[in-house]
Amino acid sequence: MNFKIRQATGKDFEAVLGLIKELALFEKAPEKVTNTVEQMQEEKDFFEILVAEKSDGEIVGFALFYPVYYTWVGKSLYLDDLYVKEKYRGNGIGKALLDAVLNKAREMNAKRVRWQVLSWNKPAIEFYKKLGVELDDEWINCDYYPPD
Repeated sequence: MNFKIRQATGKDFEAVLGLIKELALFEKAPEKVTNTVEQMQEEKDFFEILVAEKSDGEIVGFALFYPVYYTWVGKSLYLDDLYVKEKYRGNGIGKALLDAVLNKAREMNAKRVRWQVLSWNKPAIEFYKKLGVELDDEWINCDYYPPD
């Protein structure tokens, strides 16, 4: 299958948001997506997106990430989402996206790249294990949503 990994532009936000909603459905939480294309446009300075694009122009996967600072190691990169449409999995797209993110981390001299995976997402866990990723099941997520 022919595809390329490229930097997303604002024109891609609608397709990316569609994939974000697919991911939320897969993760059994579609009601949690409140983001909009307009919000992504307004907040575009806070994140970077790489997309996997087929030769016909269809965007079939994405990786959204941003720089962070961790006190123990310093400058790092956080991968918020990596997603490939189900029918295109197994074609090397996920690995190509992850490799591109890791290359971005190398370019910025990041000391760590961090992301999360749901404990029940066995295919993703196996994928990451094959790549030699260190999995940590000790930490618990803490989320706070300020009231409007």
